[in-house]
Amino acid sequence: MSVRITRNDVIREAKNYFFIVVGLAFFAFGWSAFLIPYGVAGGGVAGAASIIYFANNSIPVGLTTFLMNAILIGIAWKILGPKFCVNSLICTFILGGLFYVFQMYITEPLVDDMFMSVIIGSAISAFGIGMSINWGGNTGGVDIIALMVGKYRSISYGKISLSVNFIIVGSSYFIFHDVQRLVYSFVVLFVSIIVSDLVIDGYRQTYQFMVFSKKNEDIAKQINTKLHRGATFLRGYGSFNHQESDVLLIVAHKTDKSEITRIIKELDPDAFITISKTASVFGKNFDNIKI
Repeated sequence: MSVRITRNDVIREAKNYFFIVVGLAFFAFGWSAFLIPYGVAGGGVAGAASIIYFANNSIPVGLTTFLMNAILIGIAWKILGPKFCVNSLICTFILGGLFYVFQMYITEPLVDDMFMSVIIGSAISAFGIGMSINWGGNTGGVDIIALMVGKYRSISYGKISLSVNFIIVGSSYFIFHDVQRLVYSFVVLFVSIIVSDLVIDGYRQTYQFMVFSKKNEDIAKQINTKLHRGATFLRGYGSFNHQESDVLLIVAHKTDKSEITRIIKELDPDAFITISKTASVFGKNFDNIKI
């Protein structure tokens, strides 16, 4: 069965990649303009690539980032699937190019104060990676390691990511032998975790829809085919008119909220809808419970 690609699908995918590129640009700019000029490392593959750059001052961060990610993607191809790996490879190629361009034109830190540069740089880069992830992109690296381990072990992404990043940041001491730079590198790590979590968690907000409509069957079909989301029919009984009716229950991510609302409005402008935020959703197409 062939899948028909519509104009809206192309526009949606183009929009996703536009914001992915913008997010990756923020990420590369934060590192290139504020962190690398001061010789401060951080977590992730970008941090490891920066340490290699500081050690020899010749291999560009963008090139090392691309090569390290390419190796990890090759290892993860069968484990995480080609779709994820192709997307990671595209994002890695774009990120490597952005690092190359920014490092070519930015040779001095934009802020004279080292501490402020560390805070600003880590916040901007974390905002960028959070934005990129929210629109379906990623920078590979630690993400790939965490996802591969998490596929076979019930260990949360956060624990794996934090452990790997601690090793990367801690290793920077053997290059600089400078406690101050090591402390600043850990500041980069913690600020990045806090800011990226704020951006990502805000985006991953989920909503629960309760739809009371005579066209719930049509609404459910549209949601199934257009958004590839499931829906559940419940039996309702009105206390005022004592009539039975179908109630449509939908749980969806924040990104699907406007589209679901639009579908309902187009099919039944008179539908009665309640929309509420959910604290957590676990199960198919949502989060997994990990300890």
